[in-house]
Amino acid sequence: MAVELLLFGDVRALVDGRPVDLGHARQRCVLAALLVDANRIVPADRLLDRVWGEQRPRHARNALAGYVSRLRTLLGGSGGLAITHRSDGYLLTVQPDAVDLHRFRRLLARARSLARPENPDTGGEAPSTPRIDGETPAALLEAALSLCRGEPFGTLDTPWLAGLRTTLAAERLAAELDLADLALAAGRHAELLGELAARAAGYPFDERIAGQVMTALYRCGRQADALRHYQEVRSRLAGELGMDPAPALRRLHRQILTNDPALDGPPAPAPQRPPAGTATTASPSVPRQLPAPPVAFTGREYELTELDGLLDPPSDTGATAVVSGSAGVGKSALTLYWAHRNADHFPDGQLYVNLRGFDPDGVVVAPEEAVRGFLDAFGIAARRVPVGLAAQTALYRSLVAGRRILVVLDNARDAAQVRPLLPGAPGCATVVTSRNRLAGLVAVDGARPVGVDLFSPAEARHFLARRLGTDRVAEEPAAVAEIAARCARLPLALAVVAARAAAYRSFRLTDLAAELRTAGDSLDPFDGGDPAADVRAVFSWSYRALSPTAARVFRLVGLHPGAELTGPAVASLAGLPVAAARRPLTELAQAHLLDERSPGRYARHDLLRAYAAERAEAEETGTDRRTAANRLLDHYLHTAYAADRLLYPHRDPIVLAEPVPGAGVESFADQAGARAWLHAEHRTLHALVDWAGRTGFDRHCWELAWSLTSFFNLSGYWHDQIAVQRTALEAAGRIGDEAAQAHVHRNLGRAQTQLGRLDQARTHLAEAARLFVAVGDRANQAQTRVNIARILEQQGRDMEALRHDRRSLDLYREAGHLTGQARALNNIACMLTRLGDHDQARELCRQALRLNEEIGNRHGAATNWQSLGYLECAAGAYRAAVAGCRRALDLFAEVGDRAGAAETLTCLGEALHGNGELRAAVRAWERALLLHDEMGHPDADRVRRHLLAAREAGRVRSALPTGTAGATVDG
Repeated sequence: MAVELLLFGDVRALVDGRPVDLGHARQRCVLAALLVDANRIVPADRLLDRVWGEQRPRHARNALAGYVSRLRTLLGGSGGLAITHRSDGYLLTVQPDAVDLHRFRRLLARARSLARPENPDTGGEAPSTPRIDGETPAALLEAALSLCRGEPFGTLDTPWLAGLRTTLAAERLAAELDLADLALAAGRHAELLGELAARAAGYPFDERIAGQVMTALYRCGRQADALRHYQEVRSRLAGELGMDPAPALRRLHRQILTNDPALDGPPAPAPQRPPAGTATTASPSVPRQLPAPPVAFTGREYELTELDGLLDPPSDTGATAVVSGSAGVGKSALTLYWAHRNADHFPDGQLYVNLRGFDPDGVVVAPEEAVRGFLDAFGIAARRVPVGLAAQTALYRSLVAGRRILVVLDNARDAAQVRPLLPGAPGCATVVTSRNRLAGLVAVDGARPVGVDLFSPAEARHFLARRLGTDRVAEEPAAVAEIAARCARLPLALAVVAARAAAYRSFRLTDLAAELRTAGDSLDPFDGGDPAADVRAVFSWSYRALSPTAARVFRLVGLHPGAELTGPAVASLAGLPVAAARRPLTELAQAHLLDERSPGRYARHDLLRAYAAERAEAEETGTDRRTAANRLLDHYLHTAYAADRLLYPHRDPIVLAEPVPGAGVESFADQAGARAWLHAEHRTLHALVDWAGRTGFDRHCWELAWSLTSFFNLSGYWHDQIAVQRTALEAAGRIGDEAAQAHVHRNLGRAQTQLGRLDQARTHLAEAARLFVAVGDRANQAQTRVNIARILEQQGRDMEALRHDRRSLDLYREAGHLTGQARALNNIACMLTRLGDHDQARELCRQALRLNEEIGNRHGAATNWQSLGYLECAAGAYRAAVAGCRRALDLFAEVGDRAGAAETLTCLGEALHGNGELRAAVRAWERALLLHDEMGHPDADRVRRHLLAAREAGRVRSALPTGTAGATVDG
């Protein structure tokens, strides 16, 4: 069996041409350490140093013996290879030419031996072995350099390997320079000039290279350029190293200055006549590397227009676009579609490389490998490829200069992987795709960012129509909409589901939608049977590229039930300070695993959330998940409670447990900040109430619902209020907390009253009253009577309502509750107004206003002014009514009470109409109707009737609303 052992590039072994799996990196490092000294004993201590350096583990000798044993099993006997243990170390015996490194060195030695002068008088020696026919130093050097297939030892990295890698790079460079000397001596200066210039760019201080460039320039008739190159090198050496050029380079400079005939060299060789029928060209090959365009491409008109900006860039250094987006969103499809559509704009070629930035096997294409592939595409022979990335990049850029070439760099990991591959020449364009945003390319290199998001609903429908047929999609529009939604409109997920539907044409799309619905949060329906078409696998490639901290944050984010999340919430979830959470959040946003919709606010689509939850289930213990959930709920509960206390300080508080360690609580500078936070977070808070109830956090569930009560009521979110309170009622029942159940029943009754569901409201309020009596809470007994009175008022049972209001005043006085006393006085005044006792009503209302002003209750004062407006309107004092209503509106706007504002606007319209200001009355009712409709309040119909009468007849009967204007129902 023939064996080949390769150390240039990744460490590999081939037996009869077939690769052998050499195991993991440490085992391959042991093999490399033995192969470098093949056929010589390597002491065990030296082997340990080569493989581990200073990071030697405790049982390194045992591990080394195990690696050697496995390598012996894998390779022993192949081509005479043997690994034996000696008393002082290990010996690997093999034919030297089986190892590419030793073959490389043997060929170099033979080439230099043949190149040495044979005249003993010059100090040279004859070659030690006879010359074989056709064997020349140049041919041997080319053969040696052809073995240098990549960076020695690939991705292996130890201090010893790093030092040896540097040594081998120097040996390769020396061989290239020897070959260049031979080419110059043969008169091939013209064809060599581009290669030499590229090499000089990579080694700006190497005087031997500088001399070769100067010689080639001079022989090409470019004496001035040769002298200029010398001056550049001389200035660089003096400025950065503080030294002059060596004597040899100075001597060459003098020869060029004086046109020394010794520099002329031989004439350039005549070009060989090609065989008959063979085409010749002096220019590099025209590469056509684009993969096939995507099938049934859909939409993306905006993104295509953005990419079209590359066709006529204002820059004189080429144009670059970064197409970024989450896994499976269609970045490569967009790029390839655009590239094929515009290929004729780049007649000199299209270069393409998949940089495998998120490869599942972790094999990322290095810039060196990518640029060598481009040089291959241009037909550059291996012997002409210089050593080192800088020199290779310089040659690549020389080749594309002055040409119109498109470069597609697909699936890049970071800017460092991309920069060496940018052509940087006018007329060229580069499109980079990445799951990361590559902000550095945008900020530093001027790249155009092109974000790719999920499909719009229309694009998703069109995508399915292209895959399944227009008729089939048109027959079941509801199913198509549900499929798109359950795929999160992610193109990859849609493609997987469409492939299943296309394969089984007898399936109804309705049935397929039902399958996805049944699967819930599972990603199983999105497995296309191929890693590239498996949503879970594709997400995993991005996930595995994360730092450990970012990966943990991503997993925990999978626990969050909301559609959006904030930096402080994520910090609490992970148990991190807010400042420390910014770095992993930025990493997740750069990787498109989170979408930063606005500063500090993040979102992710449902499939990514499901994948994150899967990873949390698999990698976090149950205890860790529950602890994280507790921190998250404490963050939201205590922050919502703080906002409630700031906005509604006269509301009776409840007592919360202290937040657990790691749970941060946000603070607010003022009421506007608290109100803005609640507006931004109320949907998330609703989701958290439901989640807390499902996951056993019953105390958090009802307390969070309580903290939302005033905001939901005053904002008119009564349907949300009912939903969260029902969940809270179940939670309070499970923990057997009667006071909690009483609060929830009362909150449910309040919301049902607002929506006109009076029977349901009365049932909840009766139960709340019973429970508050049982726990001895007089203040909340009084408040429950207030709520019951409002139901009786709506039913026209005014005297019963008045009795409840008067009893509530007694209870508030017994409890010493000033806010409640003001509330009860206001409600009694409103009921007396309905009963026609305007004077007593006015006095009680003013008492309530004075009390609220004394205790600083601005919301209570707003209600009192509204009641005064209602009262004066009923008494026919319309000017006073208008003034009272307008004062109430100012205060309701200040405290954010939309419901109070809507009722006041209705009353204001009545007062304005009574005062003869019909146009102003209509405007007030229109504003009231808008608010009532937004809140879904039943009073909207009554206001609509007022407006209809005003518009049709030009006047409205003077009739007060029959609702609860001015009555205070909550505090």
